[in-house]
Amino acid sequence: MSAGNTAVSAVEARLADLGIALPEVAAPVASYVPAVISGNHVYTSGQLPFIEGKLTASGKVGAPDGVDAATATALAATCAVNALAAIRSRIGDLDRITRIVKVVGFVASDPSFAGQPGVINGASDLLGAALGEAGVHARSAVGVAVLPLDSPVEVEVIAEFV
Repeated sequence: MSAGNTAVSAVEARLADLGIALPEVAAPVASYVPAVISGNHVYTSGQLPFIEGKLTASGKVGAPDGVDAATATALAATCAVNALAAIRSRIGDLDRITRIVKVVGFVASDPSFAGQPGVINGASDLLGAALGEAGVHARSAVGVAVLPLDSPVEVEVIAEFV
């Protein structure tokens, strides 16, 4: 999109139909940038489920005093929205995405929790709803001991664009 163009991309229109507006890109919490371009790919840094600059939940998924799987799934979708915002910040228009190539999802998990794939479906399903066939991707869903700021989930995305 050019600086004077106020047209909404088809991807953003689909998100709006889902009640989702892309946020401003989350400020990095350490020494990195939210996304970089290499060739015709955008690589996002790990995106946390920030809403208006705040982490809305913390703790381990599946722990008695932690985050339940349904909440974590919704948080993974928020991570995907934040990844799309980071991608848009680099390429200007999400309609330029030709494929989400890979998603890597991390779930801060109680040792007894084994539902990481279901949690990261939140991100995958959001990308599919926003991008259709271009949102279908390869994926890893990994359980980890702890994530930055005690976030329950973190998601990275690699997108191809024209």
